[in-house]
Amino acid sequence: MAEAHQAVAFQFTVTPDGVDFQLSREALKHVYLSGINSWKKRLIRIKNGILRGVYPGSPTSWLVVVMTTMGSSYCNVDLSMGMICCIRKYIPEGCCRYLTLQTRTLISVGIFSTGVWVTGIFLFRQTLKLLLSYHGWMFELHGQTSRTTKIWAICVRLLSNRRPMLYSFQTSLPKLPVPKVAATVHRYLESVRPLLDDEQYYRMEMLAKDFQEKTAPRLQKYLVLKSWWATNYVSDWWEEYIYLRGRSPLVVNSNYYVMDFVFTQHTNIQAARLGSVVHAMIMYRRKLDREEIKPVMALGIVPMCSYQMERMFNTTRLPGKDTDVLQHLLDSRHVAVYHKGRFYKLWLYQGSQLLKPRDLEMQFQRILDDPSPPQPGEEKLAAFTAGGRVQWAEARQTYFNTGKNKASLEAIEKAAFFVTLDEESHGLDPENEASLSLYGKSLLHGNCYNRWFDKSFNLISFKNAKLGLNTEHSWADAPIVGHLWEFVLATDAFHLDYTDAGHCQGKPNHSLAPPQRLLWDIPEECQELIESSYQVAKTLADDVELYCFHFATFGKGLIKKCRTSPDAFVQIALQLAHFRDKGKFCLTYEASMTRMFRDGRTETVRSCTTEATAFVQAMMDSGYMKPDLQDLFRKAAEKHQLLYRLAMTGAGIDRHLFCLYVVSKYLGLHSPFLAQVLSEPWRLSTSQIAQFQIHMFDPEKYPNHIAAGGGFGPVADDGYGVSYMIAGENTIFFHVSSKFSSSETNAQRFGNHIRQEIGRGGWVTAGRNIRGGSL
Repeated sequence: MAEAHQAVAFQFTVTPDGVDFQLSREALKHVYLSGINSWKKRLIRIKNGILRGVYPGSPTSWLVVVMTTMGSSYCNVDLSMGMICCIRKYIPEGCCRYLTLQTRTLISVGIFSTGVWVTGIFLFRQTLKLLLSYHGWMFELHGQTSRTTKIWAICVRLLSNRRPMLYSFQTSLPKLPVPKVAATVHRYLESVRPLLDDEQYYRMEMLAKDFQEKTAPRLQKYLVLKSWWATNYVSDWWEEYIYLRGRSPLVVNSNYYVMDFVFTQHTNIQAARLGSVVHAMIMYRRKLDREEIKPVMALGIVPMCSYQMERMFNTTRLPGKDTDVLQHLLDSRHVAVYHKGRFYKLWLYQGSQLLKPRDLEMQFQRILDDPSPPQPGEEKLAAFTAGGRVQWAEARQTYFNTGKNKASLEAIEKAAFFVTLDEESHGLDPENEASLSLYGKSLLHGNCYNRWFDKSFNLISFKNAKLGLNTEHSWADAPIVGHLWEFVLATDAFHLDYTDAGHCQGKPNHSLAPPQRLLWDIPEECQELIESSYQVAKTLADDVELYCFHFATFGKGLIKKCRTSPDAFVQIALQLAHFRDKGKFCLTYEASMTRMFRDGRTETVRSCTTEATAFVQAMMDSGYMKPDLQDLFRKAAEKHQLLYRLAMTGAGIDRHLFCLYVVSKYLGLHSPFLAQVLSEPWRLSTSQIAQFQIHMFDPEKYPNHIAAGGGFGPVADDGYGVSYMIAGENTIFFHVSSKFSSSETNAQRFGNHIRQEIGRGGWVTAGRNIRGGSL
């Protein structure tokens, strides 16, 4: 099949009279259309750059300023207070016979008006940036909005009422502030107090005091200098040192997964579902390129930073011996596909036209029907991306730098994204409790060679037409991928229809050339390296225990009715479940975002607080009465909410300490305090999954259209990873991971504790009795 694909633009033969070219009119037509399409994209980018650059102004507003100024001059009213006359003096009179007094006046009016317009835009932007630096609204109780916040909200709406493009607010977003060292150290000591005994805490207090007085002032100066110069003092170092310089395998350690709708299914045909979803993804990419996607807005008025979305498509992480790099292309017209050990290059366009879902279905079906076997070494080639980064970097340089190997590898790395056609079936089976866990485990690592873990994301298709994503973490965080996934699933379910037989609508174009089989020449010594990487990845994957379940007794609806934060409720329940599981507390990581600042990514919320541990200890003591427990819970929830808000507003702990540590390494300074902080393991790493970022359908009208969220591997060898999604009014999904090799952890046991404590925690919201089976 693949060998027959070789379609060329022209052929030539050597004759006695010279070279005879036989041009293919159809091929040249597609070349011409592709060129036209490329120029259209360039013009769209130029236009968007101009519109984004003048936001909140517009060409219309410029015209209004010009016409107003011009009209006032005809009415003998000089709005410029003489500036137009001054400008006119500098326009030479005799250089052109068309430069009459009236013409020079018109030019002067245009120059003055444009200056006023640009100045106005600058002032508007600076005012908006100043307004967006106000975060008092986050710390006010629900229903108790202050007058200051109301006035602030009105001003923000007035300055951003024109329909924004995706990146319109980027230059108006404030910079992430550098916290005071004293404040960070104080919050750090407060966060570790419930985890240390008196002697340990006194030692840490002395280390902190010594750091604050001797080392920190010098480090802080460099950090403040960076914050003045860079758009974000954290994000570039975070990407480089936390992700790209990591030499351990990406599988389990870094990449995470996202699940499909689990309660509904529109087709059982694998190729048809893929055709529809891939078409929807490229529609999203087109909207992304044209900046037609609305920025995510908190409260509907506060814009979130969108810079992470730039590298969603056409991006690959390239391995290096010391550090990896992210390769991002402006465009890619194909996807790379893996099926039964074979790699393919599937074109997404015919000329300048995006293939329709039915055409894509036909192309995927051609791959599924291809009986050709894998080439030597081809089947497990992707295990390189699952193993150690150094070995992959060396092998890539040695064996994939020339010839057909280089061409085929470039086809994968320059693809829009990677698609895997799996032979297994997965999804939620109500009759099989383990089904959701098996589904998640397959998405997390597969068989360690049927995912290209370096791609920005892998679209994984199972035989029963269920889907999922495996996502590389360095280029963006989970809410960014969630935004794409919500659009894709909603478009597939409500805008791209299927026939009664389950196929995509329309008739396929059988004249399309089939997908191109990628060719390899992999020597035996390279195959041995592939097998070595596979064994490393397989050892990691086999050690992961994943337990996924959904809690359907109640959800955020009931929790919110009693004025309790759903996230705080779950986090406190996790503390209680962890104490029942291990009999002790541990350093807990909860990811929050800092996207209210330019180029913001994440911050850590240290959820194991003194207030939370006091509540847990009270729960273990049968002598406490219900009102006392409720009061302790309320204090723990309020403290958690305060920490979450501080993290979101740039007053977190861990990113500041991380950057101080990086500066200390650059300066060659050793800080026992920072060394201790950065070495502390996160034995409970948690994350809430964002949802309903795009309102493309009413979840109350379609309650079964709920994705199950996603998950990740454990951060510590003897710890747990917990991802959860409060999916609706009555549903919460949990993804719990641990390692079989640890005698201290058991994902299913911990998951059962979570289910038990969440269920018994209903007394907080519904006023149930504490004894007799409830909390």
